[in-house]
Amino acid sequence: MRILVVEDDKKIASFVVNGLKQSGFAVDHAGDGEDGLFRAQSFSYDVAIVDIMLPKLDGLSLVQQLRAKGSRTAVLMLSAKASVDDRVRGLQAVGDDYLTKPFAFSELLARVQALIRRASQTPEPTKLAVGDLSLDLITREVRRGSEKIELQPREFALLEYLMRHANRPVTKTMILEHIFDYSFDPQTNVVDVLVHRLRGKVDKGKGMLHTLRGVGYVLRPA
Repeated sequence: MRILVVEDDKKIASFVVNGLKQSGFAVDHAGDGEDGLFRAQSFSYDVAIVDIMLPKLDGLSLVQQLRAKGSRTAVLMLSAKASVDDRVRGLQAVGDDYLTKPFAFSELLARVQALIRRASQTPEPTKLAVGDLSLDLITREVRRGSEKIELQPREFALLEYLMRHANRPVTKTMILEHIFDYSFDPQTNVVDVLVHRLRGKVDKGKGMLHTLRGVGYVLRPA
């Protein structure tokens, strides 16, 4: 899942961006409304987290312009203002939810996950399984049979993506778009390195993660 964070406060932006990345999301950041609007119109995001008080273009105007262009990206509005009128204005701008500063990251994460579930109109699974490989999205525990596997955040995110696309090929570009920031060069070998690390932890005797030469990778039951 890819998220856009539009926040000019560097401390808050770092707090949100790092927390989301550690939770397995691919995250892009814009420090002002104009850059946020450009990114939101240029790339596909599952959720946009938009502060109302932004330089160059305020958050309400940003969301209104997005909706006028037909964008259906779920939007979580952020604001230091807590009055009912301010919340109503934020939601009337066709934001999907509203969170008042200061906030706990756990609450923001829960709001983001709820927006994703609402947008997909399907219940979000809490566990994924392919063959004897299982992944718990809540506890973030991964097991191959009875053996527990310890994964780094990006390894976990890659495995989740592969398990959601089990038996279907995924390309390096698809992995870059869903696991890494857009700032990564498509010609880089970061995907190969990450796949190699994940394969070393997951495959153990019975291979599940296969390379499709000239195409990408596929995860299949052993």
